[in-house]
Amino acid sequence: MIITVASFKGGVGKTTTAIHLAAFLQGQAETLLVDADPNRSALSWASRGELPFQVMDEWDAGQNINPNSNVVIDTQARPTPEDLSALSETCDLLVLPTTPDILALDALVLTIEYLKAISTSHYRILITSIPPKPSRAGEEVKALLQEANLPVFDQGVRRFAAFQKAALKGVPVYSVKDPRAEAGWQDYEKVGEEILSIMAARALTVDAEELEEQDFF
Repeated sequence: MIITVASFKGGVGKTTTAIHLAAFLQGQAETLLVDADPNRSALSWASRGELPFQVMDEWDAGQNINPNSNVVIDTQARPTPEDLSALSETCDLLVLPTTPDILALDALVLTIEYLKAISTSHYRILITSIPPKPSRAGEEVKALLQEANLPVFDQGVRRFAAFQKAALKGVPVYSVKDPRAEAGWQDYEKVGEEILSIMAARALTVDAEELEEQDFF
């Protein structure tokens, strides 16, 4: 399974999402995180501590990908339409993180316009850095996206200082000493479980279509 994380705007949790989805998937099968962002944020994260999966740049990863493993790709911010088309064609799911603020949503709208232009539906929006209550920003943005019939994860990722601590120590959030660390990890666990459900449902659809074709012939 190949999961690609992409965004037209920095600061929306793209690398944090790639790191934690890879950590979740590592619990299912061997997982490789490919750092294709010129800033090498994922490699920098890994260099400061220890992650439970391997991190490589795109040049080294090409020769080390196990066809039976999971791959998570952290891409550069603001991909071109051509890059976005290539990314969507070569992955099983494109994850688009966005924070619930107007600038991030403007960038998200531009991304979705490009995706519609290339007629792909293999993407899902992840709302990140959701502020604590009494703010309803996360719920309101999710409702707006759903009203527009855009695919959005049921689970969002709340804004916790524990994620910054994890980046500084070079570990997943569940490894830092912070009262909210476990809650942050649970958010990404639920996102990971949604991804597995999406892939399972898609596999069932493909199997059903293949059976129909066999019956036809």
